Amino acid sequence: MLVLGRKPGEYVVINDNIFVKVVKSEDGNLRLAIDAPREVPIVRGEIHEAARQVEKV
Repeated sequence: MLVLGRKPGEYVVINDNIFVKVVKSEDGNLRLAIDAPREVPIVRGEIHEAARQVEKV
């Protein structure tokens, strides 16, 4: 796992076509803007984990 520190307005690029930008950080909450091709699924972690638990049953 790669861990990076980013400030609001900064971003990282994944595979030349996915951009993850820090758009707001206040009171310890972090907000991300993700720009990716429509065919790339983007799912929140808790939804991903819940789906994995259902698959195990």
